[in-house]
Amino acid sequence: MKENYTINDDLLVKYLVNETSGNESTLVESWISDNKNNREYFEKFLSVWEQSLALQTPVSTDENAAWERLQQRIQKDEKTKQQSATKLFNKTWLRIAAMFILIAGTWLSYTAIQQLNKPIINNLASADKVVTETLSDGSLITVNKYSSLTYPSSFTGNKREVSLTGEAFFKISPDKKKPFIIHVNDVSVRVVGTSFNIKSVNGKTEVVVETGIVQVTKNGKTVELHPKEKIITNWQNEAIKKDSVQDILYNYYRSKEFICNNTPLQRLTDILNEAYNANIVIENEQLKQLPITTVFKDEPLDNILTVISETFSIQVEKREDKIILR
Repeated sequence: MKENYTINDDLLVKYLVNETSGNESTLVESWISDNKNNREYFEKFLSVWEQSLALQTPVSTDENAAWERLQQRIQKDEKTKQQSATKLFNKTWLRIAAMFILIAGTWLSYTAIQQLNKPIINNLASADKVVTETLSDGSLITVNKYSSLTYPSSFTGNKREVSLTGEAFFKISPDKKKPFIIHVNDVSVRVVGTSFNIKSVNGKTEVVVETGIVQVTKNGKTVELHPKEKIITNWQNEAIKKDSVQDILYNYYRSKEFICNNTPLQRLTDILNEAYNANIVIENEQLKQLPITTVFKDEPLDNILTVISETFSIQVEKREDKIILR
């Protein structure tokens, strides 16, 4: 049967800082291996000691001097306190309390440092103008009017995540180890290095790809898009289906151009309404599918309406908040 040894905390501290003699080290090690309770006590004692050293601020600390000062403080308190107080707050409890005070203080400092090191979350919001921002990874984002992009000051971890409200064009810097993910409504768009446009209006989300490959995921279902492909999905409909891109009018807010190539008049007026915050209504159903081929470059809306009127010999009437084509 193994012999029981009585080991106090002073001897354990000496052992941890390598100040025990050969006999004392043998005594401590024999005591630790003697039974499960001793081993568990030492492991907890060691854990507290290591945490107090690991979490302390970078100021150089002499553990021996600190422990000696703590012992002197305890001895002084023991001499001045009454016998009943000494029984209640004995040296062991004061030592444990001191350790946990050290841990608590340094942990608060550690937490504060971690908070300071966390990336700042930015919100790029556009009002009545288009804005462009280069993110920390080199990705270039153009945000349309009345839209906003939420993104971190720097990307950490194994992915780059942002959130979009409204419309934006993304030109993503390639990084295979960190895919770029955009969250918009109930849709997530995942890319590595590519360029594409995302528009979300009234619960409807449209993704148009210019270069590269884009994965669009909704409700666990993923569709892969290639150049000149798009998807349009509504929050009321779980399905996501891809289609081909028929025109490049979607990029008007970047190019400042409305490029039409046999484009239906209804499609052009829809884009004009977005661009100029207008309310153009085609009253005659037969006019909606009329094809128009032209380029309008950064022109006032009245000039564009004049060209449409002369091209198709139709009337343009302004009535209250509407512009009626018939």
